[in-house]
Amino acid sequence: MDLRTLRYFIAVLEAGSLSRAAGSLYIAQPALTAQIKKLEAELGAQLFDRSHAGVTPTPAGVQLYEDARRLLSDADAVRERIQRLPQGPEGSVTVALPFLLASLLMGPVLAALKLSHPRIRVFVLDDLSLGVKKAMLDRRADVGLLVDAPQVDGLACRPLVREAMYFCGHDLDGAVARLLRMPANGRTTKTPRTRKNAKSPSAAERPEIDFAVAVAQPLVLQSRRFAIRRAVEDTATSLGLPLNIAHEQDSTRVIRSLYLCGAGFTFTPACALNDQPAPRPGWIVARVARPHMQRTYSLAMPDTGRPIDAATQVVADALAMQMKSMIESSAWEADWLGTA
Repeated sequence: MDLRTLRYFIAVLEAGSLSRAAGSLYIAQPALTAQIKKLEAELGAQLFDRSHAGVTPTPAGVQLYEDARRLLSDADAVRERIQRLPQGPEGSVTVALPFLLASLLMGPVLAALKLSHPRIRVFVLDDLSLGVKKAMLDRRADVGLLVDAPQVDGLACRPLVREAMYFCGHDLDGAVARLLRMPANGRTTKTPRTRKNAKSPSAAERPEIDFAVAVAQPLVLQSRRFAIRRAVEDTATSLGLPLNIAHEQDSTRVIRSLYLCGAGFTFTPACALNDQPAPRPGWIVARVARPHMQRTYSLAMPDTGRPIDAATQVVADALAMQMKSMIESSAWEADWLGTA
């Protein structure tokens, strides 16, 4: 006895005729008759009284009808419950990352996750690097990208990317351009081993500028609340060099407006190079050298000793995959430090 046979039985009883039931079921009447006889043999009871007018259920047939209706209803409910189960990970995940990385990464990451895991809802906190770290420690975020923080108590950190710092601005009189030089090998100091296209723009020749020369120029910088300013200032202090700060503003838009109009030069990481204006006379972008300034991004998640839930792991993997993909395609001048 199976569910299909029970459906045949119900159709016959409700139609009151084997021929009418066979028509509604789109099967041959002899085949339907054989199924009913097989069911009667399995149950050891006659289910219908047959006459020239059709069929009528016996007491056993009436009882089976009631039981079969419940069985089929339960089977349909089971099917619906199974179909409603989440297909893949489900839940809400909050990602914290610096402003510059949010612009670079989150559009492609969110679009890809919408297609591959529509049941995962992602919320983004873009903040200063210190704010990102605090959001992770306060458990306001599930996944974070930390700047120059390979180890943080309470967090499991995995360094993924290292990128260089660049010196850029509008050199109105050409004085700074004369201070630039090409690397000894005629190319960028280091091309990540994961890049596949050596002719891509990210591997093109770029000039270098010595750190001491860079900080002697009029600078447009944010306050020490920002990681870039702290890195520049700490490097200058270690070398005994003063900073020639022409303008100090915390607004990214104001900083951009100042260096675009030639009011000074600024330092920017490689991840923000795509936001630079199109090449034009007097515009310089030079890699900082002697010493080379670099920053590292680590993927961080709470170190609770418990397994990471599936949705959080999916989002973390999506971030790492996007970072690696952008480096391999030369959309981001950086070194991939991850293992996958």
